[in-house]
Amino acid sequence: MNEDIKKLQPSVLWKYFGEILEIPRPSKKEEKIIEYLVDFAKKNNLDYETDKTKNVLIRKPATLGHKDKKVVALQSHMDMVCEKNNDTQHDFDNDPIQAYVEEGWVKAKGTTLGGDDGIGVAAQLAILASNEIEHGPIECLFTVDEESGLTGAFGLKPGFLKADILLNLDSEDEGELFIGCAGGIDTLIELPFEKAATPKAHKTYKLNIKGLNGGHSGDDINKGLANANKILARLLFETNKEFNICLSSFDAGNLRNAIAREGNAVVMVPEGNANTFEAYVSKFNTTLQNEYRVTEKNLEVSFESTNTPEFILSDDSQRNFVNSIYACPHGVIEMAMNMDNFVQTSTNLAAVKTKEDHFYITTSQRSSVESQKYMIADRVAATFQLVGAKTSHGDGYPGWTPNPQSEIKDIVAESYNKLFKTPAVVKAIHAGLECGLIGDKYPKMDMISYGPTIRGAHSPAEKLNIESSQHFWDLTIEVLKNIPNK
Repeated sequence: MNEDIKKLQPSVLWKYFGEILEIPRPSKKEEKIIEYLVDFAKKNNLDYETDKTKNVLIRKPATLGHKDKKVVALQSHMDMVCEKNNDTQHDFDNDPIQAYVEEGWVKAKGTTLGGDDGIGVAAQLAILASNEIEHGPIECLFTVDEESGLTGAFGLKPGFLKADILLNLDSEDEGELFIGCAGGIDTLIELPFEKAATPKAHKTYKLNIKGLNGGHSGDDINKGLANANKILARLLFETNKEFNICLSSFDAGNLRNAIAREGNAVVMVPEGNANTFEAYVSKFNTTLQNEYRVTEKNLEVSFESTNTPEFILSDDSQRNFVNSIYACPHGVIEMAMNMDNFVQTSTNLAAVKTKEDHFYITTSQRSSVESQKYMIADRVAATFQLVGAKTSHGDGYPGWTPNPQSEIKDIVAESYNKLFKTPAVVKAIHAGLECGLIGDKYPKMDMISYGPTIRGAHSPAEKLNIESSQHFWDLTIEVLKNIPNK
């Protein structure tokens, strides 16, 4: 375990977080963390079970004098987003996360940290292992594949949980208590293209976009962050008008729930236009750095010479692709009318990949209004249907409707105020939470979501605030003390 993390307080929380950092746990590849959780339950003589979806549930009886309290489920997801910088060598299937402490934050070297939601998992394990914390009967639910498909929450069956109350430990702003979230759906696009022979007397360039912050496609969608897909499409659109470029490939972004941070495209330019093309790209870099001078201080648009590709796109295919990516909506679509500064509907142009004779395009849509979730998904699909693409929608997941009369909301809010002498903010979140799906299976369960402060989730800029993690721990212990009797 990292020596700096060993020194952090509360030591029991960071002990388990440090152990989790050692365990590879990509979405859909959670076998190693599942084995760790089951071994933990056995070593601590705790009842456990797994379901067909491979969710893990560990139960612990009430401490002395608290057996009549309502049953509480603490819940977090065991998988993590696996993103790294292009110049970072890291195998997420086998390598531990290289974490370090800097200026009050825990960070990772060139990769996502996995604080989302490793810190939630660590808190659950620390509570399960403790003989000193007062609590009623508790269940700790660890779900699989939250980040790439919410598979664990989808597969949860009624009756698996016995709890009356659920504490979801997967939020990222200390002092904010969430009682509702947006629903979401993915829209996938397959756009075929025709190949053409590479032209003579042309120079080949690789255009690169890097240095972007990226971020969570829900939490960060309204923060003015740049999207590598949109920047590349804009650059191709503009340079094609000026220099008659030929496109060979386009590759940007990765995960459906992350704003694209990096990307590249391979183009060919007539030799007579090469010098002016290079000057144009350099000027474009300066223009973009000015436009995003507040939110993207490390943005860089660059070019480099590269080998001649095997093919280019036909004129029609290039025009259809560039125009559709450039036109595809991305970002905030509508703000809520009944809540201040709350995103109601958004869409994320997440990833574009070139494979053989198709472009494969991944997008995701979110809305706290169910009808608008489908509206923006159809609007994205329509953009690409105009150029003959095949489009499809995922199953989607429901939002979580706020319950202003929630008993656990009042308990957590009062506990926070008591501990930190400042009121917590109760709100809904534009990101998707498993609470929507869990509530669908357990409609009578009273739920709330909270957590420590995490910044840059779903990107290598992810960092976990140390002081807020202490507050998160203290709050959870206080809440468990104040759970009412049945």
